[in-house]
Amino acid sequence: MVCLLVVIFGFFLGTQGELDFSVKGTVAGVCSSLFVSLNSIFTKKVLPAVDDNHWRLTFYNNINACMLFLPLVAYFEGDIIFGAINAQLATAAFWSAMLVAGFFGFSIGIVTVLQIKATSPLSHNISGTAKAAVQSMMAFYIWGNQATVMGVLGIFIVLGGSLLYTFVKMNENKKVHVPTSPPPKELSEGTKQTEMEKV
Repeated sequence: MVCLLVVIFGFFLGTQGELDFSVKGTVAGVCSSLFVSLNSIFTKKVLPAVDDNHWRLTFYNNINACMLFLPLVAYFEGDIIFGAINAQLATAAFWSAMLVAGFFGFSIGIVTVLQIKATSPLSHNISGTAKAAVQSMMAFYIWGNQATVMGVLGIFIVLGGSLLYTFVKMNENKKVHVPTSPPPKELSEGTKQTEMEKV
């Protein structure tokens, strides 16, 4: 619980250090984290329904995504897509980029389900938060984002809380898997008699 509070505190400290702070952006980020958490929880919950088969679960997720998102894409981006039919949509570069993006997107989906299956939804969310913190650090170098003391401090607190959580979970797993000495075997009647004869 303390580790989670450290991560949450680091997140809010980082948002206070933003130069272009936006309430809408922060609310959107919190909602995004909420739905990612719900996805992790329900993934763990429904895995037994598909015999713990991550391939089958990913297949069902992709089918559901097509049914849910294709109408939204057609509604919000339909005019752009129809306008690009004879331009970008007809080029090999576009479809090559789409294939690469699709492959990595599918791979991330498989790895996500495997991580939730092997650990827990909470562990998956903590690792995702740590990844986002590292990406924020990379943005300072790659995109030239201006760093602030509060922003950098928030990132390091998030990373520290994530590392602390990992350390705590490792210790818990070690305690669970500590080998116990086998109970002493009871001697059979014949063995007892032989031992008494020796005495």
